[in-house]
Amino acid sequence: MHIESPAAAPRRAFIGIGFDPLDTAAASRWLSDVTVGDPYRYVVTPNVDHLVRLEALGEGEALGQELRAAYDEATLVLCDSRVLARLARIYGVALPLAPGSDLTVRLLHDVARPGDRIAIIGGDADLLAGLRARFPLLDWVQHVPPMGLLRNEQALAAAVTFGREARARFLFIAVGSPQQELLARRIAQAGRATGCALCIGASLDFIVGRQRRAPRMVQRLGLEWAHRLVSQPGRLWRRYLVDGPRIFRMARAWHRGHGKR
Repeated sequence: MHIESPAAAPRRAFIGIGFDPLDTAAASRWLSDVTVGDPYRYVVTPNVDHLVRLEALGEGEALGQELRAAYDEATLVLCDSRVLARLARIYGVALPLAPGSDLTVRLLHDVARPGDRIAIIGGDADLLAGLRARFPLLDWVQHVPPMGLLRNEQALAAAVTFGREARARFLFIAVGSPQQELLARRIAQAGRATGCALCIGASLDFIVGRQRRAPRMVQRLGLEWAHRLVSQPGRLWRRYLVDGPRIFRMARAWHRGHGKR
């Protein structure tokens, strides 16, 4: 079955990004219509970190321009962050929530069917073994690119080739942002790919138990970022304590410019 972008629901702009107004359940229903023979589509799930990084890269840099295009050209742009959704509400924009980790779980439990090929770009052999043990009826294939993917054109090309030739119903791109969004777009540009790619970050690590998500109550309070900070302070302190708060200034600036328009 050929599926189209849900064009009947116009995107809602916030801080320079157009978000599709779909929550996890609606996005899952859309994904359920994906088949292997469909022309390639890809899904991105921006959060606070993504928007801050996008601004930092700027429109004058080639990488910033490519990343902007990756978000603009995605088939679905879903809000991954409760903090972002609540901030948008303050400025009169309703962004339904569809966290990438929740969507990945829903896809594997409710959307994927026995025999479906699920391809992964990222992770390692232990991750693949864990997924095969947990979902033995799915056909898992994996490509593990080296570190420093953005600085390695040969490795990027190899990842693009894998994504294009995997012939999977779903492709999980799990190499972190902005690598995963750029890679999703490059696979689209390469042509001849099928199925649907999802940029999912660490979602598969949560599923196999290599990382722990915050308790559900903490998630509902919008404090999952704090749980992750406590869990990995050395890696995440700058993201959440230095870079992340810039989103409030960005939102105010966007609102002033949006109001003038």
